[in-house]
Amino acid sequence: MNHSKDMKIGVTGMTCAACSTRIEKVLNKMDGVEAQVNLTMENAHVRYDTDQVQPEDIKERIEKLGYGVEEEKLELDIQGMTCAACSTRIEKVLNKMDGVQHATVNLANETGQISYYPGLTNSSEMIQRIQKLGYDASERQDREAKQNQKEKQLQQKRLTLAVSVLLSFPLLYTMVGHLFGLYVPALLMNPWFQMLLATPIQFVIGWPFYRGAYKNLRNKTANMDVLVALGTSAAYFYSVAEAIRTIGQPTYEPELYFETSAILITLILLGKYFEALAKGRTTQAISSLMQLQAKEAVVIRDGEEVRLPIEQVAAGDTLLVRPGEKIPVDGVVTRGQSSVDESMITGESIPVDKKAGERVIGSTINKNGTVYIEAVHVGEDTALANIVKVVEEAQGSKAPIQRMADIISGIFVPIVVGISLVTFMIWIMFVSPGNIALALEATIAVLVIACPCALGLATPTSIMVGTGKAAESGILFKGGEYLEATRDIDTIVFDKTGTITNGEPVVTDVLGDEEILTYVVSAERSSEHPLAQAIVQYGNDKEIPFIEPAYFEAIPGHGIKAEINEKTVLIGTRKLLSDHNVEYKEYNTQLEQLEQQGKTAMLISIAHQSKGIIAVADTVKDDAADALQQLKNKQVELVMLTGDNERTAQSIAKQVGIDRVIAGVVPEEKADVIKQLQNQQKKVAMVGDGINDAPALATADIGIAIGTGTDVAMEAADVTILGGDLTLIDKALTISEWTMRNIRQNLFWALAYNSAGIPVAALGLLAPWIAGAAMAFSSVSVVTNSLRLKRVKL
Repeated sequence: MNHSKDMKIGVTGMTCAACSTRIEKVLNKMDGVEAQVNLTMENAHVRYDTDQVQPEDIKERIEKLGYGVEEEKLELDIQGMTCAACSTRIEKVLNKMDGVQHATVNLANETGQISYYPGLTNSSEMIQRIQKLGYDASERQDREAKQNQKEKQLQQKRLTLAVSVLLSFPLLYTMVGHLFGLYVPALLMNPWFQMLLATPIQFVIGWPFYRGAYKNLRNKTANMDVLVALGTSAAYFYSVAEAIRTIGQPTYEPELYFETSAILITLILLGKYFEALAKGRTTQAISSLMQLQAKEAVVIRDGEEVRLPIEQVAAGDTLLVRPGEKIPVDGVVTRGQSSVDESMITGESIPVDKKAGERVIGSTINKNGTVYIEAVHVGEDTALANIVKVVEEAQGSKAPIQRMADIISGIFVPIVVGISLVTFMIWIMFVSPGNIALALEATIAVLVIACPCALGLATPTSIMVGTGKAAESGILFKGGEYLEATRDIDTIVFDKTGTITNGEPVVTDVLGDEEILTYVVSAERSSEHPLAQAIVQYGNDKEIPFIEPAYFEAIPGHGIKAEINEKTVLIGTRKLLSDHNVEYKEYNTQLEQLEQQGKTAMLISIAHQSKGIIAVADTVKDDAADALQQLKNKQVELVMLTGDNERTAQSIAKQVGIDRVIAGVVPEEKADVIKQLQNQQKKVAMVGDGINDAPALATADIGIAIGTGTDVAMEAADVTILGGDLTLIDKALTISEWTMRNIRQNLFWALAYNSAGIPVAALGLLAPWIAGAAMAFSSVSVVTNSLRLKRVKL
């Protein structure tokens, strides 16, 4: 593809793996198109050759298959229009853009209303196109609008499920009463009353199954929708026929299976609801990342401070950032100095000192000084935007997991339909010539006994019980596919800060007496640096007395200087003491030893005499070594991946027993390291807690987020470990293995039951109501087997 472009299209209407596979297959048959369709994310990632195909052609092909292409609405504020010619020109340009369905620009209220397909274009591209015309534009769309839409869809599913349960419960009671000889009111046994309850479930609530079955049959494929539509329709229409036979025959006792169709649809809706819950959580990761971005920036224009929306900041602008504010874009400090908290991007807990000429990252927090920066990367070019892009690409890529039940049903459905037709023909022609009733009974018995209830429940019930068992232990799997994939993990990559370590600096070593601590704590109380805060907290814990300094000065990058009791106090680096002509050679050995252990060691000078050392470090979690040893016992390879320096990383790795360390890795490269391991045929899990880990978490076969970390890490991950207990990782592997073993058992018995039951039904040895009862029993056996997972010891 010489002139190729990438785009991501939201696809609606997919119900199972067969749908996504069909769309992917059809798109890849188009000239110049390479496509991957992701069922979980409900989107298609498409690369296309602009010389051979246009985005609208791809959209039309998806819609022709019976699926929808997601459409969004955008509202823009547009400044600089002076007459109708301006608004007409902007409108005309927007309507010519790929992916824009319709654009209307209003001159009077200076707004633009645009309907577009996300993936074919986006708000940034439209704003840039307007800016090229010489106007300014900014986004007015509520960032929460899409999430609210997802929540409404979830509420609709919840309501539909509740109605289905309400209508099917009386039918369930009639079946139980019939089987166990319980008292059943006459009204519930009335065929017309049962039809009244079952019909809305079958044709209103169950309509999506008919629609899905039609799509698949039209495209010469078969999925669970086809099985559901066939099985429930057989039971429903047979019951209708039986009800009709009672007309004029008051003594006739009909054999009704309304409960079979109603309960089956209700159970499947329950599974669909839980699937929607899992999907809803995956869509929040990108919006959470975007919310980290500063919304406004103070720009110096013509010597004056002007507060502008972030979209209007251009490369080369000079920005003013005060203490406590977010740095709006990636840039370079031109004036001033400060300490910047970069933990949300780099994952490192200790802020970095910044002065003129040094780079700063957008969305990080300016801690304690006013700085002026020159904007270098804005919009889609910032570090945060690149992280968002990596997460989007990783989440949108096609998972290698194929749903076993869908694969089986693709083969199973045509066979069952064929057997039922052959059964009908043999009975009507040879066994009982001309007897439609007997032939129909045998045929329906085949369809009912082959109804996909047990097959449909085999996987979701095990996953529901397995994930529930895991949740009781503090392990949250985002979906069944992740529970399945966890079983195959053979390599686990750990972030360091906040994952293996506690993520907060604490005082670890003090060389000197208590009097020295009084001076140190008193001096550091005037500093806002996190290292100083760790020292002050240590002083508070030790109840060290405090003396108010007569003078205090922070020396960025080197330490602090204070005047206490008419004595000069210096705390910081070798250079700080050398600049003040203080000799410290006697402490060189201890200083080097502490630094080799990965600690930040600071020299202490009082009255121009070196008096000791105080060391601060991020400490290892208490359970880390034991937790990692458990994983080693399972023959899992352990790797530490961190942005920290090699010396500190090796020190931490040695404490917890990790042999392989990859240090000094910037956030954007973490995902590349994961891909390199995957290219070595390894099944990789990534364990992290920070925003900087999000791309790697999404790229890994399984992303495991520590519950004490950021929301974005947990959104991008597939599994969340609550409370930060690393021993739960071993338990996650255990519950995954047991659950997958349970699913294989369920699928085997469900298929074995169908295989044995179909020929018996075809021979006319099963009445339809017995077939229905047997089908119900098979479902109960599958659920009972799944419940055994509750007894697994983790």
